[in-house]
Amino acid sequence: MRRSTHLLLAAAAVVGFIGASTAPAALASTGGSTVNAAVATARQATAQFHDVNAALAAGYVRVSDCTELPGVGAMGFHYMNPAYASDGQIVADKPDLLLYAPAANGGLKLVGVEYFRPDADQDVTTDNDRPSFYGVPFDGPMLGHSEGMPIHFDLHVWAWQANPAGTFAEFNPNVHC
Repeated sequence: MRRSTHLLLAAAAVVGFIGASTAPAALASTGGSTVNAAVATARQATAQFHDVNAALAAGYVRVSDCTELPGVGAMGFHYMNPAYASDGQIVADKPDLLLYAPAANGGLKLVGVEYFRPDADQDVTTDNDRPSFYGVPFDGPMLGHSEGMPIHFDLHVWAWQANPAGTFAEFNPNVHC
């Protein structure tokens, strides 16, 4: 896949899906130990990326401005690793995207991660290939958010910033652009 295609895929993926979501229902039936394990894995995998320059050196590229939905919260800036986002796999210790929020000192602070996978059959009416992370089903399938982006599934994990809307909610009211 060409780099321009990767960036298009990433830029579209990070906008997020606004609408019906499976994450809150999934979270209601997911035990605390599952949530803790998911967050611990995401933290362990990304501890070295508190400095955004380390993320850039590891192949992550910024693919969005700070994404915010007034009255709901923000996702922050999305940094995607094109190799991870295009491999069709969910690898717990290799998140496809890193989420950063503006820091008080003018820099960026790591607040979470996002996992992404294209839908195998590219049909929003079927979900038999829905991925999960520690038993938590991804949101989707959803249409691409821009031209050229495939129908896909994604899941946010607020590993570094508490989220009163839920660990796997798309937007975090504690994050602001």
